[in-house]
Amino acid sequence: MKKRIIAAMLTGAMVLSMTACGKSGDTTSTAGADNGAAPAADEDAGQAEQAPAADAAGAVELVVTTTFAGEDSNAQNYKDAVKAWEAETGNAVVDTSATADETFKTRVATDFETGSEPDVLFFFNGADSNSFIEAGKVVSIDEIRAEYPDYASNMNEDLITASLVDNKKYAVPANGYWEAMFVNTEILEAAGVSMPGTDYTMDQFKADCEKIKAAGYAPIAAALGNIPHYWWEFAIFNNQSPATHLEIPENAGDENGQAWVQGMNDIKELYELGYFPENTLSATDDETFAMFTEGKAAFLIDGSWKVGGIVSACQSDPNDPSTLDSAKLDKFDVTYVPGKGDRKATDLIGGLSSGYFITRKAWDDPAKRAAAVSFVEYLTSDEMVPKFAQHGASALKNAPEVDASEFNVLQVKAMNMMAGTTSLTGAVQDLFAGDCRISTFDGMPEIVTGRVAAEDAVAEGLDAYHNQ
Repeated sequence: MKKRIIAAMLTGAMVLSMTACGKSGDTTSTAGADNGAAPAADEDAGQAEQAPAADAAGAVELVVTTTFAGEDSNAQNYKDAVKAWEAETGNAVVDTSATADETFKTRVATDFETGSEPDVLFFFNGADSNSFIEAGKVVSIDEIRAEYPDYASNMNEDLITASLVDNKKYAVPANGYWEAMFVNTEILEAAGVSMPGTDYTMDQFKADCEKIKAAGYAPIAAALGNIPHYWWEFAIFNNQSPATHLEIPENAGDENGQAWVQGMNDIKELYELGYFPENTLSATDDETFAMFTEGKAAFLIDGSWKVGGIVSACQSDPNDPSTLDSAKLDKFDVTYVPGKGDRKATDLIGGLSSGYFITRKAWDDPAKRAAAVSFVEYLTSDEMVPKFAQHGASALKNAPEVDASEFNVLQVKAMNMMAGTTSLTGAVQDLFAGDCRISTFDGMPEIVTGRVAAEDAVAEGLDAYHNQ
């Protein structure tokens, strides 16, 4: 059976002001034929038609920073693509990629402030990129097109996100993301709980969590003291709608502000009911993820990048796809986050949140300009993007057909889940970045234990946002 990569399916639902959640603790396996992912980039490297030849002046060394590192599901795809581009052009890449957590974001911002920025950067195109856009440290797509008219011409222009700073477009997207709920079905069976479906509600979710808890398992795998991001996002979303979710409240007392307060109190209720792990306030995200993959916790809200991490956890050797235990992987599934009020379970967080920036530093260097353009065009070609998008989304005008047999069982389940999605809305937390999030992100343990009132924490964050 052939399936068109999800880009075409999502186009109508896409919210164009989307930004993405920082993928702290992103996990995965390498992609390749053995684990069902798309073939490695160097198998058909010569197909990327848009990449111009290397600069006639000779080999160029580019410093490139991306989020394709650590356990990111596209880390190996990226390594393969870089190797293929180097072989084709004679140029070289100095790779400074890292896992995309808050520390990484701070490092990138610091690099720009100190003049140590890379030549090409794959990074978030929301509020996290504001500082270096305001400083004129990256080059807009329009400016690049003045010299390279075909730059990013294979992309749907409407799906290239504009900057919040000046409404110009800077980042060429590759792969999109979604956030949903992963399920350990073995635990559900042991607890007598049915697999959640398209109309799953929070009331049903709490009833299921009670059964799972009674059966001796942790219902929810989450480290509220380390990475509360996904529950923070969906708890707020559950008290709003896709039409209002990206609106930052004026204060904690207005209608939207009260939705945020109620969202924090909803998490507090789940904590008080004992549905998170006993060590949720002290555990790391990696530890609670291990609880999920090792059959100790039933539900995990996370992003599309986590598919690879689950696959990796089902391999006897995490770095060797040929060691995949298919029977173990079949015990995992992915479904919709339970809904409440005006938000249906099938309304998810997602979009095209990141892309390739070319920095002013590289653009103004005659030796690097052509190489930087070549690199981005290669990584965002019609042939390369599907390898990265896999079960996610892309902005390609002509998304190629791919054979579902190329994907592992969890990736196929993800594609089927996405086929039932009614809307995708960007992550409001990425518009509410930096110090604004401290009172509710870092302060989540204080909120759920009642040491700080949710309304006070939300008010503090909103004050920081409006006074920055």
